[in-house]
Amino acid sequence: MTDNHSIEPGSSDVAAVKRLGEARDQIIAELRKTIVGMEEVIDESLIAIFARGHVLLEGVPGLAKTLLVSSLSKCLSLSFHRIQFTPDLMPSDITGSEILQDDPETGKRSFQFSKGPIFSNILLADEINRTPPKTQAALLEAMQEKMVTAGGSDFELDLPFFVLATQNPLEQEGTYTLPEAQLDRFMFKVHVDYPSLDEEVEIMRVVGRSNPDPLKPVLSKEDILSLQKLVTRVPVADHLLHYTARLVRATRPADETAPDYIKDWISWGSGPRACLNLMNAAKARAVLAGRFNVAIDDIKALALPVLRHRIGLNFAAMSDGVTTDDVIRKLLKDIPASGEMKNSGKATAHAS
Repeated sequence: MTDNHSIEPGSSDVAAVKRLGEARDQIIAELRKTIVGMEEVIDESLIAIFARGHVLLEGVPGLAKTLLVSSLSKCLSLSFHRIQFTPDLMPSDITGSEILQDDPETGKRSFQFSKGPIFSNILLADEINRTPPKTQAALLEAMQEKMVTAGGSDFELDLPFFVLATQNPLEQEGTYTLPEAQLDRFMFKVHVDYPSLDEEVEIMRVVGRSNPDPLKPVLSKEDILSLQKLVTRVPVADHLLHYTARLVRATRPADETAPDYIKDWISWGSGPRACLNLMNAAKARAVLAGRFNVAIDDIKALALPVLRHRIGLNFAAMSDGVTTDDVIRKLLKDIPASGEMKNSGKATAHAS
């Protein structure tokens, strides 16, 4: 256990949540030694880690994504690897491969599995859409199963295991778009924007320091595993479960509760995994805020990153300049936290 934030055996869940809420503030303070801005990205990355999810980052190169992930690994006392995805990357380059080795005692030769970079706690998959689908699938299978199969044997990944994948929205040539089923493996899709003017000035100050302060570990691996279990025990009121289900179901054009603009703009909606991810993420958000209960604001705050990659726009929506974020924001306005969903009528203009 590290510092004063370890989870003591027998301590109450509420007391543990309070201490871990304090630990979150310390993690943010440590990250501020190297990271400027990116508040939303940091928050959602922490939520995903403690909710046992993965994150897909979309943004232009040079926005300190690698620095953020490596800094997180130091604050959380976790091992870190980075893989640069390229068109010639093979599945074995990620998962590992069997190597023929000599036994010095017996002189016999046998195959032994050499673990690849996926055997780490935090993995940065840089430009995941630069590699062919077969290699993408090797990573995404390990993300789901938390293990690698080689030579007829299963090798479990070291927990906690968290993948942060990046893709560039601007460069389309030479890319292999992630299929919808593979996108669904990511808990969040997070948009990384350019820093503000003040943030960019501060970035130059931080990078220009001759003796930067070293990052200190705040939580241990055991703390994180305990927190992940703690998140699953957070109670959720029935009306919040119903609200989450109504929100997700409303994204499906064939559902009878879907508003008219969903039927006009959406070709396919979110599946049940969206409900699970949204609720688990809301629990983690509550715990990191020092609360042992989920609020409606937790669900609403995470609806965009959970749902934006789980709905498909049709040609009419794209022609109108509508984005998935526009649609989700409109649903958040139209679906009340309790009672029946309001019918907002047929949409004919750009979503607000």
